[in-house]
Amino acid sequence: MPKSRVLVIDDEAAIRDSLKMTLEYEGYECLGAATGQEGLTIAEREVPDLVLLDVKMPGMDGLEVLDRLRSMNESTPVIVISGHGSISTAVEATKKGAFDFIEKPFASDRVLVGLRNALAQRQLRDENRTLRKVVEVRHQMIGESTALKSVMAAVGRAAPTNATVLIAGESGVGKELVARTIHRNSLRSRERFVQVNCAAIPEELIESELFGHEKGSFTGATEKQIGKFEQADRGTIFLDEVGDMSAKTQAKVLRVLQEGEVERLGSARTIKVDVRVIAATNKSLEEEIEKGRFRDDLYFRLAVIPIFVPPLRERTGDIPLLVRHCMDLFSRENNLRPKRITPAALDALQRCRWKGNVRELSNTVERLIIMTEGDTIDVADLPESVRSPSAGAARGGSGTADTDGVKAGTLREFKDNAERAYLVAKLRENGWNISRTAEVIDTPRSNLYKKLEQYQISQETDG
Repeated sequence: MPKSRVLVIDDEAAIRDSLKMTLEYEGYECLGAATGQEGLTIAEREVPDLVLLDVKMPGMDGLEVLDRLRSMNESTPVIVISGHGSISTAVEATKKGAFDFIEKPFASDRVLVGLRNALAQRQLRDENRTLRKVVEVRHQMIGESTALKSVMAAVGRAAPTNATVLIAGESGVGKELVARTIHRNSLRSRERFVQVNCAAIPEELIESELFGHEKGSFTGATEKQIGKFEQADRGTIFLDEVGDMSAKTQAKVLRVLQEGEVERLGSARTIKVDVRVIAATNKSLEEEIEKGRFRDDLYFRLAVIPIFVPPLRERTGDIPLLVRHCMDLFSRENNLRPKRITPAALDALQRCRWKGNVRELSNTVERLIIMTEGDTIDVADLPESVRSPSAGAARGGSGTADTDGVKAGTLREFKDNAERAYLVAKLRENGWNISRTAEVIDTPRSNLYKKLEQYQISQETDG
């Protein structure tokens, strides 16, 4: 393991020599500079892991050097040492970004403790930065299609604000990626992003999960729990599958949005929270409101900025980019040598319907990266469902638009046949433009997408 490199900037040779001897004995590499300017030159050339900096030096003083060091490399910790220590000097050095302030004469142990703490904090900061980059890569939105550019434009406008955002789209389209991108580009990006899957938490526990509870507030509450809204204070909370919340929970979430306060179960005390809410759903909340399953006042609070994420079948041009991104990502994560994919295999992946959208495509690529024996992924390596369309999809796509002559054994079958024919006709009339067709037939776009999926309608088979 390489030694940590420490730069000592002090005009007193005795101090430099003393520190050099102590640091090298402890296993550090030590560099010395007699003036501020010399120290800056060495810092730029050698990029030390830490700087020990004297305040009182001829020419450029230590506080000026500190400013220059911070602008040169903000991540390098600086410990200021001074024989003329005062509270005001220590405060000023700290304001300028010094990690620690040590008065002369100093004990070697005091210097070593400060040095170890500074290096440990730097290591944690570097690791955190690396992990953030890994997370950003994994949650990156990939594509250059017009549909995705429209989503990214909406994200760009929404991110700098504090407005609530409602993200709609089918399962697997990347609603979480949109939410994380909004948070990452917001003024709250340094604070927490707290995710809650409302569909995955049992109804009897979701209130406790969101708002917290006091010890003894119900059977099994053996200790106090801080709720997700409190955890997200000053940051962002992402309520995934918000359409699955019970009416009682919806009322409490509405109160948080209206009043900015929560109340733990078993407590009468209200707690103020400053939280940005981003919600997501794969349901048509308009339909849920009509059926009495979702509060319209909560819907209007959530949908200040609505963003619809299109399914993968509407942006098939992005599939090659997504495949290559996933191949690079999963090769690194699984410590595997990068593979190449043949044009024929890529074409087959691009022609697949991907009912599970980006999530299904991503899982398929990861499986191919791990399970393909050679260095090249070809058509023969693809799952059967990708190599050839399923019989069900073929049947669904081959239904005629005209229901005359179609044998429908039941009224339900006749209605389905008629509805399918009507939708295909309207899509053809509007050039297969989903938004325009939804407007013409006066239905929410999300509902039209569900119908297309239900009847397996596509331009490729019905165009």
